[in-house]
Amino acid sequence: MFLNIFFNILYAMFSALSFLSLMPMLEVLFGEKNATYEKPDFEGFKSLGNNLEDWINYQVSVFAGEDPKLALVFVISSIIILFFLKNLFNYLAMFFITFLRNGVLTSLRVSLYKKIISMPLPFFSEKKKGDVISRITADVLEIQHSFLSILELIIREPLTIFFTLMAMFLISSKLTLFVLFFIPISGFIISLIGRSLKATSTLVQTEQAEFLSITEETLQGLKVIKGFVSELFFINKFKESNNKFYNYSNKLINRQNLASPISEFLGISVIGALLWYGGQLVLVDLELKPAAFLTYMGLAYGVLTPAKALSKASYSIKKGNAAAERVLEILESESSIKEIKNPIKKESFESDITFKNVSFKYDKESVLNNINFKIKKGQTVAIVGQSGSGKSTIANLIPRFYEVSSGEILIDDVNIKKLSTADLRKLMGLVSQDSILFNDSILNNIKLSNSNASYKDVEKAAKIANADNFIENFEEGYDLNVGDGGGKLSGGQKQRISIARAVLGNPPIMILDEATSSLDSESEKLVQDALENLMKNRTSIIIAHRLSTIQKADTILVMNEGIISEQGNHKELIKANGIYSKLIKLQSFG
Repeated sequence: MFLNIFFNILYAMFSALSFLSLMPMLEVLFGEKNATYEKPDFEGFKSLGNNLEDWINYQVSVFAGEDPKLALVFVISSIIILFFLKNLFNYLAMFFITFLRNGVLTSLRVSLYKKIISMPLPFFSEKKKGDVISRITADVLEIQHSFLSILELIIREPLTIFFTLMAMFLISSKLTLFVLFFIPISGFIISLIGRSLKATSTLVQTEQAEFLSITEETLQGLKVIKGFVSELFFINKFKESNNKFYNYSNKLINRQNLASPISEFLGISVIGALLWYGGQLVLVDLELKPAAFLTYMGLAYGVLTPAKALSKASYSIKKGNAAAERVLEILESESSIKEIKNPIKKESFESDITFKNVSFKYDKESVLNNINFKIKKGQTVAIVGQSGSGKSTIANLIPRFYEVSSGEILIDDVNIKKLSTADLRKLMGLVSQDSILFNDSILNNIKLSNSNASYKDVEKAAKIANADNFIENFEEGYDLNVGDGGGKLSGGQKQRISIARAVLGNPPIMILDEATSSLDSESEKLVQDALENLMKNRTSIIIAHRLSTIQKADTILVMNEGIISEQGNHKELIKANGIYSKLIKLQSFG
């Protein structure tokens, strides 16, 4: 930034000097130059202005004397050198600002990604995925085009205007004061157009996020769309959003395009007024020589380019402001999962997990009410119940994916809120109904739980998960890329890789959230065997829909409308002839 400012100052100075250097050339061409061999004295700014021509004449006279050809060579050489230095300093200023621009952009993307990945799950249930993607891609690009692209203008153009106005004052203070009278008027007219840009730009960014969301949902649910022949419905939905984006974009760009012609028209109007007033000073009042006046007009026109760039920049800032606000909304979002400043360090699980009067509400809807139970180390606890009874919510509360509304969850008599989320989650392995695999190799998908694991460790984990046989049948083996979402694998294969991942992490607590519910009978048997291997010597919490998979559990909790309605082992609950018994009979009948 410092080097950019330094070279911009030099650029602005040489920009003004390069125009001033035209004056002696014009004087030589018009025959106005009189040889001057006495060096003029400069006493103050006013004197500098009055003696500027004499000083230039003195420099040319010392070099060329009375020879006009030699004087012309000297003047042209000076112009070439000054313009070369001006452009060299301009390049150096832009060279150094490039690192700042791209550095800010890179840091912004990383900050956004870190923020997105650190936010709790409820944050994403409130926002569309496409909208979040739009903010980290389209909105950040808009910031680059609107804000970061004008970083080089912030210093350079105002300095160029300042030094050029100084040079104009040296030639004629009257003409310059005349110019300064028109600048605020021009600025006011330009600002009137810029006011509506921010609101229109917000509409453009929002609609762009909308059609990105539609695209993301379409790709995710393509099988359903095709299965129900709903292509036309989604095409029309996308067209509607895209047409809105088209109309908003046209409105925005047309208003933005007004910046250049309006600023140029206003600038040329000022030049026209200058020609009239300056012409009087040359022809009538004889206060200015023609060469000085032509140089002054060149300087005045030279002010137009940076002024025009600044007016376009002000439009860009208004346009980029909308994108910046959308990005800042993510960056400044506060997580509902609060980390305490000095968390208790915990690296092992010793005795039990306890739920004490735990309640949970999602928005205003009550999901769990006053839940109390204890899971001792080494026990297998199954949680069953109808859909919406709160089974999966319990599984999400233990690793703090969601925060309890009231009550507390304790691990070894320590409230989980007093632990760091990283330490808490390292104690747990999660195998969910949806086998989430990433577009990478089988090896890297398994190593996600332990990046330092050796190849042998990965093979061992795959063997425990009953995954080694099918992996070795692939030509690439563990290096096979599973495709987007694991699309190259079957449901059972994906689930066994998920189990291998959990095994490799070697956590003392396992949470199995309906891990076999979406599988066929053959795959379920293989996965069930793998889960039994996984649960050996571990504390396990099983969320189950198929009750045949949890009959060996030490304790079964039966959930009903957010409360524990029954509790006991399989035999005890069958004898009780309550909800669990009815569910067993229904599934057996089915």
